[in-house]
Amino acid sequence: MITTDICIIGAGPVGLFAVFEAGLLKMRCHLIDALPQVGGQLSEIYPHKPIYDIPGYPAINAQDLVDNLMEQIEPFHPTFTLGERVDALERQPDESFIITTNEGTAVHCQVVVIAGGLGCFEPRKPEIENLEQFEGKGVAYMVKNPEQLRDRRVVLAGGGDSALDWTIFLANVAREVTLVHRSDTFRGAPDSAEKVFELAQQGKINLVLQSTITSINGNGHLQEVNITAKDKTVRTLEADNLIPLFGLTPKLGPIADWGLSIDKSAINVDTTDYSTNVERIYAIGDINTYPGKLKLILCGFHEAALMCQSAFKYVHPEQKLSFKYTTVNGVPAF
Repeated sequence: MITTDICIIGAGPVGLFAVFEAGLLKMRCHLIDALPQVGGQLSEIYPHKPIYDIPGYPAINAQDLVDNLMEQIEPFHPTFTLGERVDALERQPDESFIITTNEGTAVHCQVVVIAGGLGCFEPRKPEIENLEQFEGKGVAYMVKNPEQLRDRRVVLAGGGDSALDWTIFLANVAREVTLVHRSDTFRGAPDSAEKVFELAQQGKINLVLQSTITSINGNGHLQEVNITAKDKTVRTLEADNLIPLFGLTPKLGPIADWGLSIDKSAINVDTTDYSTNVERIYAIGDINTYPGKLKLILCGFHEAALMCQSAFKYVHPEQKLSFKYTTVNGVPAF
């Protein structure tokens, strides 16, 4: 039995930052994640993707952000259970919890924090003829290593931040980059959209708007992408790689059976402290929802800070939340 103060489900960036905030309040954390490494989507899906909205960093690669967060929390000695999925939650007579994983690992804690990003997720696949036939043969739903796309003809599809960011990044890597979008406006950040339009005007990328990819072809490997415009005209592009970026389909898994208030696969929370309708259970990051919710890492950091202030009363009920501390070699000393 692992004993801790807070059990955090999800070892992505928000879960990792929660360890830091908890550590400042002398609360111990154990993290559980179904992935074999920390970092969540940042490490699993796009470790080399630049992130532009982290305060203090004009740009930082996703994996570098994870590495920095791990360095930041090291003084608080968090423990981890990786590669295992949370299966069961049992409330104890003293209102604490025991969490059990699919491998039988048991964690006893006073507070549960769900920071599982989108939970169990899988990519949304567009309706493209022959799409699944070429998965792993030129078709991928994420970019793990952009160097594998160097000097290749890459077609991306989508209108969100991932599609825009990868178009900008790959413009300096691939031989030819084409972005296909069904509209003439983008859902992603206006600044990123402006950069994509500038790259298109400079001839550094191909921008195909008001169009959708309807089918793909090849002989053992992707060779052609067929694009249908709004006026029903069809054009064919030669391509080595196709990357449809239409987001992820969230699945909460066993968490959905914990009696939590759920709205469209997201957990409703109280924005005063990001608590759920079940006492001692909190939800932070992309997995929660509330009026005005923005799915940004920095918003998850803010939620983690307020959550820890609230969780303190369950972990240290005999103390008031009023500490004075200094630092010794950069480590908080109470």
